[in-house]
Amino acid sequence: MMLGAVQLGAAAACVVVLIPMGMAGWHLSRNKVLFFSGALFISLAICVHLTPYFPSLPEFVNSVSSVVVFDPRTSCTNLVNDISWQVNPKNASSRFHINATDDLDLYDKRWDWSGSHKLKACDFQKLSRSDASDLLNGSWVIVAGDSQARLFALSLLSLVFGSEFQRMDSVRADLFKRRSDYSILVDEIGMKMDFVWAPYVVNLTDLITDYKTQKSCPDVMVMGAGLWDMLHFNNTSDYEFALRMLKSKVVSLLPLSTELPMNEPVVGSVPIKSSSHLFWLGMPVLINGMLNTEEKREKMSDAVWHAYDRALGDSKLLRQTGGPLHLLDSQSLTWNCGPRCTSDGMHYDGAIYEATVQIMLNTLLIESHQRL
Repeated sequence: MMLGAVQLGAAAACVVVLIPMGMAGWHLSRNKVLFFSGALFISLAICVHLTPYFPSLPEFVNSVSSVVVFDPRTSCTNLVNDISWQVNPKNASSRFHINATDDLDLYDKRWDWSGSHKLKACDFQKLSRSDASDLLNGSWVIVAGDSQARLFALSLLSLVFGSEFQRMDSVRADLFKRRSDYSILVDEIGMKMDFVWAPYVVNLTDLITDYKTQKSCPDVMVMGAGLWDMLHFNNTSDYEFALRMLKSKVVSLLPLSTELPMNEPVVGSVPIKSSSHLFWLGMPVLINGMLNTEEKREKMSDAVWHAYDRALGDSKLLRQTGGPLHLLDSQSLTWNCGPRCTSDGMHYDGAIYEATVQIMLNTLLIESHQRL
């Protein structure tokens, strides 16, 4: 509509102003002063004639700024899973004290964010125990899912407790009781963490329904399920339907907007309390030849795994497909680390879950406009 008005005005200017003024200018061209004056008059006449068809200067500036300004949080959130690995054999002196039957311990696994220009601009950080404690201070954290979620919960608590090895031994013993829930209160920072055993998506949906009924919502929630469904049901259509139901329940639990206000960024290290931060813990890459039973090798084949991964995308559960949950991309992490990072083709070395925890924490920093 705007362009049409401008074009019409330009045409009118040509007829009303340019043609007669051009003829006058041609007659005045013998005198340079008169020609310059005529050209200036023509220019001013054109500007005056076209001004009504253009927006005001402030409106023009705003329209341009709306095009060129972008939200760096979205860009960095999309890049936070971009991790690279260095997996090398340990030297002889390190291997002397290692049980040679444990192949995982024979390799050093080092990871970091890729060194591209875009990633450097995001300034991702490996948060220390102190940083993580400050960030999660006073928060209620839920980790729900299968054994992958349990390993994630262990890694998060390992970061929070740091070198308190005796305390971590007790946590590990209680956390890994078969098919059980676990809860802990970290008194020093007022953080409560609940692990909920939920190996199927329907278990996660029921959990969200309970929170809605109780009108309570955790500050941070990490959930993921799929491996048990793949092994015991092996039906991608049902899996996708269950994910869509989960998405519906999650959306109904949240406020109308899960985005934080952009006009007042938070500076410094303060607790995450502004809204709920939700994550989906993706399925790891399965190395079929390493799976420990024939049933697993048959039902959890590469083709089935990819079908389940497509079902996750088609369910629109994740942020990149318009859903409410950030992806913690275990697929890319485990693929890049490779078979030297797993002993059974399904459960991976602690370095994988350490990286996943750091991805989650950096996403929290992005969402809350914080820099430590």
